Amino acid sequence: MSTVTELTSVNSILGAIGQAPVSRIYDKVNGELEYINPEISFIHNLLKETDEDVQNEGWIFNTEWDYELLPNKEGEINVPPNVLRMDVSEGQVYRSTDVVRRGTRLYDKLNHTYKFTAPMCLDFTWKLDYEELPSVFKRYITLRASGRAATQMVANPQLVQLLATQEAQVRAACLEYECNQGDHTFFGTPPGVSYRSYQPYRTLAR
Repeated sequence: MSTVTELTSVNSILGAIGQAPVSRIYDKVNGELEYINPEISFIHNLLKETDEDVQNEGWIFNTEWDYELLPNKEGEINVPPNVLRMDVSEGQVYRSTDVVRRGTRLYDKLNHTYKFTAPMCLDFTWKLDYEELPSVFKRYITLRASGRAATQMVANPQLVQLLATQEAQVRAACLEYECNQGDHTFFGTPPGVSYRSYQPYRTLAR
């Protein structure tokens, strides 16, 4: 299990820009959580912004297909709050509907209404909690946020270039993770279908 947390990532960003680590992100003041200082607030917000930017690209770990949403008693479909992006499943093939998110509800652009008489199957890109992300993506997000912090707080071109190089290397590891976990195919084989590609040894076994 990965031990990378928001605190360890914040400390990695601080280390990248030559700042001392901290033991906590928040203090409890009058029963409410407050950042321990403005610098940590800025760093943590950079981390959260970068986290959302990376997840919004849509990766195998946070993308889900054919997710069914049912209309409520008013005939409206509420979109879960942690959805970053969505589209109708197979919408590029079956163009009989076109829906978008407006506020917390689903809107039908073809019929100009929020009302639905049947469930909708959608492809979602979810916003997951930081602790739920694969470790390689946490590393990528941390380095990407470090580059932003170096650009905005240090203004050291050499440091920014070094962090950019490290970021590119870790992004390559993310793409490798995506390819290994995604089981992608050029043949358009849909999920849930068994498919066995040609195996070279079969020629030798004849």
